[in-house]
Amino acid sequence: MHGGRQEGKGVMLNPVTAEFTSQLQRLLPAAAFPELSDKYLTEPRGYYQGSAGLLVAPESTAQVAQVIAAAAAARIGVVPYGGGTGLVGGQILPESKNGAPSPLILSLGRMRRIRARYPEENVLVAEAGAVLAEVQQSAADVDRLFPLSLASEGTAQIGGLLATNAGGVNVLRYGMARDQVLGIEAVMADGRIFNGLQRLRKDNTGYDLRHLLIGSEGTLGIITAASLKLAPRPQSEGTALLTVESPSAALDLLGRARGLLGESISAFELISGQGLRFLAETHPQMRQPWSSPPNWSVLLHLGLSNGTGAEQAIETLFEQASDLIRDGVIAQSAQQAQDLWSLRETIPLANRAIGAICSSDISLPLSEIAGFIAKMPAMLARFGDLRINCFGHLGDGNLHYNLFPAEGVPASNYRDMRADLQAEVHRLTHELGGSVSAEHGVGRLKVADIARFGDPVKLQLMRQIKDTLDPQGILNPGAVLPPRAA
Repeated sequence: MHGGRQEGKGVMLNPVTAEFTSQLQRLLPAAAFPELSDKYLTEPRGYYQGSAGLLVAPESTAQVAQVIAAAAAARIGVVPYGGGTGLVGGQILPESKNGAPSPLILSLGRMRRIRARYPEENVLVAEAGAVLAEVQQSAADVDRLFPLSLASEGTAQIGGLLATNAGGVNVLRYGMARDQVLGIEAVMADGRIFNGLQRLRKDNTGYDLRHLLIGSEGTLGIITAASLKLAPRPQSEGTALLTVESPSAALDLLGRARGLLGESISAFELISGQGLRFLAETHPQMRQPWSSPPNWSVLLHLGLSNGTGAEQAIETLFEQASDLIRDGVIAQSAQQAQDLWSLRETIPLANRAIGAICSSDISLPLSEIAGFIAKMPAMLARFGDLRINCFGHLGDGNLHYNLFPAEGVPASNYRDMRADLQAEVHRLTHELGGSVSAEHGVGRLKVADIARFGDPVKLQLMRQIKDTLDPQGILNPGAVLPPRAA
């Protein structure tokens, strides 16, 4: 075999060969070798074109273990692939001019069983390939809620969501993906199976390997199944779209709402007027509550355990925060609530249709958000006329800060500015104590940012953990960790 890119502790990775392919074909049934279509070589934003290799789709954890053991013996890189919805390139090993070896692309899409449900324990056990919407429905079938929710839930898979520690709209109440997991099963870099699918709330038996693997983006192990926390389904839910004067007023409203409604608030989303104008331009069929979009608005959702009262609670908030709320719409039916949420969930599609120059997934301390939004335009002014669509999960401090060309100007005019624009956004984020990756992960897109802004000791420890668990560097090579210095 001819050596390729150097990973791990000085180990050269090898390309997939005909001999290796034949070896796997002897181990696994023919169904484990689907056609390598373009979807496995591209990602949603089109930033990367993947390096074609061998696509393998096991149907069991035992088969995943066989595949990884064979890859480890042959020193072949493995790129895990879930639903393909990731936005930082973690699911794609790009083609390289220096001859990066063709990888083994490991699809978990055939492992989609719901293995067990324990409604009395509020637990559901799902395999990595289970689509989020399927898990939500399975929980609903036993009158429970799996609260992880995001726009790509019809495609995103549980394994990928845990590997990236996904966020979504309900983090304010239920936490990130890692907060909704009791145990995981994973295949390690040498093919051993970590059997950690316990359903316990308390287990103080040493290091919590579950949390080490969650968020590691497939660089430390391949998650194959998880024991997921369920929650009681709210008996009364309310949704409202409220206009405010500014992000500062929105934060004041959040504090007021928390004082009045407590833990019943599950989502508190900030929406800019620019986002609504993009919607009107790209999705004119979608009805908006106002003929002229407000500069700032908040989408609020709450759920109460008692059978009534959510709408009344929002009305009380409207009255008690009348100094902050300029106008508002309170959903009077499930359909109206869905219509309001559709506005928020379609904003990323509108962004894509308009064509962003760069998009940032950042988080900030709540007290710094208004200042960040106020300062950023002046810092970007030297790059010329830009349109800014700032929106996101205000309740947990997560903003999606997206930059667009001036109206009528093609995005290609700004192509050479993208890296500098992103760096400016990330620089102020870091200065204000924020993170340059709030919920999308690092993948390959933000490796340089981790090197620039990351704590040196943290990076050193991460590298030591990687070297220990994956000494040959075969698991998702090039993702998360900056390359070693020459």
